[in-house]
Amino acid sequence: MEVEHVAPEGPDVAPVEEEPLFTNLDIFLFSLIVGLLIYWFLSRKKTEETIPEFKRLTPVVTPQRETSFIEKMKKTNRNMVVFYGSQTGTAEEFCGRLSKDAQRYGMRGMSADPEEYDMSELPRLAEIDNSLAVFCMATYGEGDPTDNAQDFYDWMQENDEDLKGVNFAVFGLGNKTYEHFNAMGKYTDKRLEELGGKRIYDLGMGDDDGNLEEDFVSWKEQFWPAVCEHFGVEATGDDTSIRQYELVVPTDINMNKVYTGEMGRLKSFETQKPPFDAKNPYLATVAVNRQLNQSGDRHLMHLELDTSGSKIRYDSGDHVAVYPVNDVSIVNRIGQILDADLDTVISLNNLDEESNKKHPFPCPTTYRTALTHYLDITNPPRTNVLFELAQYGKWRMSLSLSVSLCQGLYQSWVLDAQRNILAVLEDMPSLHPTIDHLCELLPRLQARYYSIASSGKVYPTMVSICAVVVEFQTSTGRTFKGVATNWLKNKVVVTDNGHKATVPMYVRKSQFRLPFKASNPVVMIGPGTGIAPFMGFLQERGWMKEQGKDVGETILYFGCRRRNEDFLYQQELEEFEKAGVLTQLNVAFSRDQEGKVYVQHLLKKNKEHLWKLIHTDNAHLYICGDARNMARDVQNTFYDIAEEVGGLTHTQAVAYIKKLMTKGRYSLDVWS
Repeated sequence: MEVEHVAPEGPDVAPVEEEPLFTNLDIFLFSLIVGLLIYWFLSRKKTEETIPEFKRLTPVVTPQRETSFIEKMKKTNRNMVVFYGSQTGTAEEFCGRLSKDAQRYGMRGMSADPEEYDMSELPRLAEIDNSLAVFCMATYGEGDPTDNAQDFYDWMQENDEDLKGVNFAVFGLGNKTYEHFNAMGKYTDKRLEELGGKRIYDLGMGDDDGNLEEDFVSWKEQFWPAVCEHFGVEATGDDTSIRQYELVVPTDINMNKVYTGEMGRLKSFETQKPPFDAKNPYLATVAVNRQLNQSGDRHLMHLELDTSGSKIRYDSGDHVAVYPVNDVSIVNRIGQILDADLDTVISLNNLDEESNKKHPFPCPTTYRTALTHYLDITNPPRTNVLFELAQYGKWRMSLSLSVSLCQGLYQSWVLDAQRNILAVLEDMPSLHPTIDHLCELLPRLQARYYSIASSGKVYPTMVSICAVVVEFQTSTGRTFKGVATNWLKNKVVVTDNGHKATVPMYVRKSQFRLPFKASNPVVMIGPGTGIAPFMGFLQERGWMKEQGKDVGETILYFGCRRRNEDFLYQQELEEFEKAGVLTQLNVAFSRDQEGKVYVQHLLKKNKEHLWKLIHTDNAHLYICGDARNMARDVQNTFYDIAEEVGGLTHTQAVAYIKKLMTKGRYSLDVWS
């Protein structure tokens, strides 16, 4: 934050004349206050005289949701609570699996969203005999807590409550390609121990860059024996499927009360009401959908979503979340294999009446809607889904053993082969689960996030997306199609029936921000679709120049395969350069010559100028794109520049870049 410093008055201040008791300003303010009081009194009296009499309605008292997880545990005779910090649903899913498994190990569990409960009650968990709190904590962004765990994180930081007598265990979900791997899991585990809690099993750390499912299952297999030993309980030995929801097929159906794809409020897509968020997305119309690349075997696209009238506001660097729809052909094929009438209206009701989660997805609805809008049917199913489905069919024993004993088979047959649930059903014809059980087990279809490729100051009612369509052949000969990108690709601006195509969306705020002072130089590094947020940055820097502001150097490093194939936004970038908005445009065409050239090679070529911008001119660095290779290679290049030009040792160079990150001058918007 920039703070204006005002020099203090020194001892040489000239004397001033003695002021009167009341100045003209004092008299004016006094008169104004008296006048307002008189006006308020007269208007209030007049209003009271003209208020008509109405018949008073008997107030309806809406029962308050229970915010005390301790009282809820006591009331329902639970002794284990599993909290989740989840951004994409995986931690929530793991949490549900742990609480469901609890009864197999002599415990009674409940899953809980820390955002819905008063976490300052955690010390009271000691009031419940043989109690345990488990935390499945995902790390979001650059070492941050997930949205729903932010308040709990703040509580841990700001309080020194005594957690003596509180037993806990933590499983973290992270990705090793990121700088702050599993930061939230590590912090939660460390902080709970510092506050006096007793760790009953070691911190688990799942790596989404490897095999997150295998990491969780391996941790869980050691966690439960530790629970049994600590509390002196025994496993029941019952490995049969435990249903969490019961199927209800209503006989008297009012179709106006049946969900058709809404995320929260029924009919929310028909009557749109702000504010718009994850549970209340806005139906934006597709104003533009064009292909960006001139040739090649990929489809790169630019979409513009019209948000007029929504009151949605965004800043350059924010993310747009879109809710995709599954491929209709996959939905129909699942219904065909399971001999199911997909248009049957159903409701899956939680058998635990005290649970805050009454249904696995909005109910009542149809199987078709559930499989189309609410359930993930494209990604490979997790081991718990396969284990429960193994209760059906002749291959029960072999699959049960393979899931529990041979993770290698799951890796090769399911993950490496990219078998989704349809492929599993097709390749295991003896498997014939009930469709309601399948719908109970499948995880929720999650929103997809994209870096916004426009500026809210220049285009306040238009949100742009830049994306590459995901499509490839699997080892089984099937074609894998990314859910969201293929769905977006087919969003024609005007449909055959004359209606405008729409996309359910909302905006998620980001810390990926231009510097507060426009005069600070900006260095942007974004190969491929990593250029997206920088189109917004460039639009905004151009807008600032038009406002007459002093705008510092604006440098872009972009990378693609070939100039004539996938030079994204070439015309726009050249126009920015011509107008002086883009000071320097550096493009690495990796395949236009014999040796491959990437953005880090161009950075190295300009190392002297870059070091001056960073070390002397207070430049801000931005990296967007692939976390696994590009972001790591770029960071290593900056280490090299600090050593070669700045004369630092490697240790000093690493510390220097980390300090830039801490100061907000080295920002990342990356994915793996």
